Amino acid sequence: MRVTKYSHSCLRIEHDDAVVVIDPGVWSESEKALDGVDAVLITHEHADHVDADQLAEALAKRPSAQIYAHPDVVDKFAAQWEGAAVPVTSGHAFTAATVLVKAYGGWHAVIHPDIPRVPNLGFLVNETLYHPGDSFDVPADANVRTLFVPVSGPWLKLSESIDFVRAVKPQQAYALHDCLYNEQGLALTDAHLTARSGADYARLAAGATVEV
Repeated sequence: MRVTKYSHSCLRIEHDDAVVVIDPGVWSESEKALDGVDAVLITHEHADHVDADQLAEALAKRPSAQIYAHPDVVDKFAAQWEGAAVPVTSGHAFTAATVLVKAYGGWHAVIHPDIPRVPNLGFLVNETLYHPGDSFDVPADANVRTLFVPVSGPWLKLSESIDFVRAVKPQQAYALHDCLYNEQGLALTDAHLTARSGADYARLAAGATVEV
């Protein structure tokens, strides 16, 4: 698979002439990421993970494209997505375009007890790449080779990111959810994850592509 990391939590996956995009949010280059898209995976409803208007525009250009998301997300954006969305829940395995996907987890990590939690799904792609959304849910029955690990946000701390990589045990880990720190904060986070996560760790620049 050819994987392009866009800003924050957006991934564009190209496999067997199909394009699958995960979490094209308002902080990502969503228009570029969604160009020619065949399927979209949405982890949860927050705007930094789903630019609903831009996604609706992409669907107008690609009417055969489908969106896969938790039923609550499908219901919230049903009017904009005009029947293109397919509800999925934790444990659900399905094929998005040419890509095998399995959903994990169920809830967004706690930001504060006063803030209601929303459903969140992590997605395992082709049994090898895992995008957890805003959670540290471990796909216990999976052999993850490539993990995208959240590194910044109001719901996490660095020790949790390190322990998440250790629990998943991937061969390689890349930074995800990385728009909330300046370069100094990211450099410090990168140094700790490189030294302590137990995986080959890197932070990709927006638009960088890797083969996994």
